[in-house]
Amino acid sequence: MAESTTTRARRRGIPLWCYLTALVTVPLIGVGVLTALIAGARSAEVDSATRAEQGVRAVAVLDALRAATEQEILPALALTVIDDPVAAGQLGVPGWLLDTVRGTAEQSLAEARTVTDEALAAVPEGSLGSAVAVRVEEALAWLRARSDAGAVRLEQIYLGYLDVSNEVMTAERAAAAATVSEGVPARTVRAVQDVQTVAELAQAASRQMPLYLGSLFAADDALIGSRLAWETGWLSYTDAKRQMDEVSSESLRTAWHRLRGSDLMTRLDTLLTPSDAPEVFVTDITRMTDLLFSSGDRDAELAGLVDTAVGTVLTEAAADREEAAADLRATLQVGVGLLLLSVVGAVWMGRTVSRKLGVLAGQATQISQGELVEVEVDGPREVRTVSAALGDAVAGLRRIQDQAQAVARGDLDDALLDQPLPGPLGEVVHASLQQIVSSVRQREELQFALAHRATHDPLTELPNRAQAVTLVTSALHRARRSGEMTGLLFVDLDGFKAVNDAHGHAAGDTVLREVAARMRSVVRGGDVVCRLGGDEFVVLVEPVGTERDLQDLAERLIAGISEPIEAGGATVCVGASIGIAVSRDGGADPDVLFAEADTAAYRAKQHGRGRAEVFDDALRRQLAARAETEAAITAALGNGQMRLHYQPVVDVDGQRLHGYEALIRWERDGVFVPPDEFIPVAESSGLVCDLDRWVLHEATRQLAAWRAGLPSAPGAPEPTMAVNVSGRHLTDPRVVTDVADALAASGLPPHLLVLEVTETVLVDDPVAMTHLAQLRDTGVAIAIDDFGTGYTSIGQLRHMPVDTLKIDRSFVTSPDPGQRELVALIIRAAHTFGLSVVAEGVEEPVQLQRLRERACDHAQGYLLHRPLPAEAAGALLRSAPEVVPVPRPDGAPEAVPAS
Repeated sequence: MAESTTTRARRRGIPLWCYLTALVTVPLIGVGVLTALIAGARSAEVDSATRAEQGVRAVAVLDALRAATEQEILPALALTVIDDPVAAGQLGVPGWLLDTVRGTAEQSLAEARTVTDEALAAVPEGSLGSAVAVRVEEALAWLRARSDAGAVRLEQIYLGYLDVSNEVMTAERAAAAATVSEGVPARTVRAVQDVQTVAELAQAASRQMPLYLGSLFAADDALIGSRLAWETGWLSYTDAKRQMDEVSSESLRTAWHRLRGSDLMTRLDTLLTPSDAPEVFVTDITRMTDLLFSSGDRDAELAGLVDTAVGTVLTEAAADREEAAADLRATLQVGVGLLLLSVVGAVWMGRTVSRKLGVLAGQATQISQGELVEVEVDGPREVRTVSAALGDAVAGLRRIQDQAQAVARGDLDDALLDQPLPGPLGEVVHASLQQIVSSVRQREELQFALAHRATHDPLTELPNRAQAVTLVTSALHRARRSGEMTGLLFVDLDGFKAVNDAHGHAAGDTVLREVAARMRSVVRGGDVVCRLGGDEFVVLVEPVGTERDLQDLAERLIAGISEPIEAGGATVCVGASIGIAVSRDGGADPDVLFAEADTAAYRAKQHGRGRAEVFDDALRRQLAARAETEAAITAALGNGQMRLHYQPVVDVDGQRLHGYEALIRWERDGVFVPPDEFIPVAESSGLVCDLDRWVLHEATRQLAAWRAGLPSAPGAPEPTMAVNVSGRHLTDPRVVTDVADALAASGLPPHLLVLEVTETVLVDDPVAMTHLAQLRDTGVAIAIDDFGTGYTSIGQLRHMPVDTLKIDRSFVTSPDPGQRELVALIIRAAHTFGLSVVAEGVEEPVQLQRLRERACDHAQGYLLHRPLPAEAAGALLRSAPEVVPVPRPDGAPEAVPAS
């Protein structure tokens, strides 16, 4: 195996003991005379170099104080902007987010003040900067107190910190001037000038962000907010950047060029360059926060350049001092002999090694703080060995960092994640990363499954209604750009309910899955089949060549669906009626396109089923008429055009008034609109829920008013009020609340309200059964309307939350003897289960007589009373002692009590 580079680096270099041995074996040379002549001069040079080094350190301490002071500007200005309602309004940030930003700004200001206080404490007493440190501390204390109390404006805060920064920079220049006046070598003078150049750049850069923020939020006449101040600061900044190209240190120029070409500097210079373009300005909190953090990063990078320049000066000054001291030592060594020379040489070598070890210790400290710096392998063998070992540790940490970054950016297939890490710790870290990767993948799979479940029908795995709307909307957008036609086929299965009733829901589910598979096999690859619910599907076709293509596709779908299906151990057949709607340029609304296709499918069913119909002008007029009717219904509810008529329900035996059924009437322009013209429109649009609520409130209010005006005798039965509730309203989660609100508003006792529902609703929707049970628990009575016309068996009655059966008029009026026997059977079954019976549509005396003979409880119909307006219906209650003549079966009149 080839020897590694780091191993070879460890073995290069001269061991430390060689240096020490060479020093102690240097021949003793006596130069006492020379020592006496030049010792004084060398001593003066040492003192001068020492003062120069102290001056450089003062420059470094003052620059650290200046940089720390300027770090307080941005958070202090940010808090002032946040507290300014106008500036906050410009940001368009809600209050809760401003509170979060305030907390961040307050924390940043506290940290910046801590750094400033530490920088102040680091200024030694009696040094070149001690006097200015005292003044700065007093100025900062006053400025902080005023800023915390909100007693200064944005401009005053900035100018206050600017004065402090300028005073520190003035002291820094004075310290630099004192340093170069000590007669130091030219290279040290140039290094000190480099420090000043970098410090000027850092100061100019740190003022760009406050000036930019001020130009966004301050008043036009404010110094900090003026365009001139921003542009002037920018000129200072660009001039400082140009001067950086003239620094003497090659390494400093290289570091500056690398920083100047970085993405951070480029992006910030682009944003902060004065411009009149509105897109340059950053006024939203997200980009503003990013800009603040980027500005802080840039200032930190520039501070690093200052530290580098200061370190170079310190090194040069220390070298100057060391050179002068070495000359002095050399002079003394000549005089005192070989022993002293050897000791001084050993001390010098020790210091040299210390510097190498100091650099290594500094790098180790940076690494411990999370900065994976490049460890330079240099110095004696022992130092090289330690440096190489530390470099290996950094390489391992970099690999861990690269793997963590791959996980953070979601690149779970990166080959880097499969590379093991060295050592026991590496094995643990690698195992942890693998576990994290596995967990992230499982989460992604779960998210995908949840997203799929939210947009797809679980039975057929087809896109559901919500996803169908989304897909159609996207298709129309694409068609709007391309100008191509988009087609939508609404597929409604024929005979599916019969399959459910005859073979059960499991067979129905099998049929739906098979139909979905057949439809997918018929359509083109780019077309989409969706299930809206129940036995309704849609097919999205894009692009469409001609309408004939859609009709051909519809015919193929009908043929494929109509093939026999094996389900539940039996062979069943279903058909399909298909409505076709076309958007020619994508300009249609998705809901309109669905409505058009649905309307066309409805016409296909009306025309015989098993066929396809295209939405045309006739259907468009039908939809327009329906929309006009819906708008008129809404207006009628608001302007009082709706009326209630009340059809009395009487006891069959005693023929006394038992109660009323509330029937809605629409008086439009003085003419009553037949219910069969507007009730279906209301049911299809959802307006029927609004009609139901209005009827509930009006009917309960009317009965409560009658009771208040004519109280019943103690113990006498009170009349009830029956209200029809539509199937759509019964499945609405608000139906229980709607009934409770009507009873509460009218004050009517719940047992006097009867809710009539059709048996079809109970069979088709289990939610309706749940709501009926909840309503019955509140005390209202439940009646099944038009009983016998649906699919409810008599045996199911014992499990239903009902109190009354209303026999459909078709059975009551039928001359068929079988139908009469069926009426008798229904009455007996209802009484067996404890239910009362109301016969509807009684129009002839003989029908009433047959109901009396079969012990029917109540009846209603034109023979007894037609639906009456409120005043006439209430008159029946007031004429309780009177009777109403009702013809007998033989034609003779019979007295019927009115109440």
